[in-house]
Amino acid sequence: MRGYTMNRENYLLRLRKIEGQVRGLQKMIESDEYCIDVLTQLSSVTAALQGVAIGLVDEHLRHCVMQASNGDSGERDAKLTEAVRAVERLVRS
Repeated sequence: MRGYTMNRENYLLRLRKIEGQVRGLQKMIESDEYCIDVLTQLSSVTAALQGVAIGLVDEHLRHCVMQASNGDSGERDAKLTEAVRAVERLVRS
């Protein structure tokens, strides 16, 4: 079972809302909306995606890493490294 399984429906709902925001952005560009308004909406979408990402990192740490910490040190270290790499990717984006 994945760490986010318990909150899967919440994540899907949030992602569907984000999908709607992205469609709204496309319509704004098609309608030649003011650039600052488009940038404001882009910022909202970015923040929403970051919220989902942080939630998934939290779930990963609380479920996958915690579970691995009960096993051997190699598995624990691998899960911690995996989490660090994921955070690095988030910070760079």
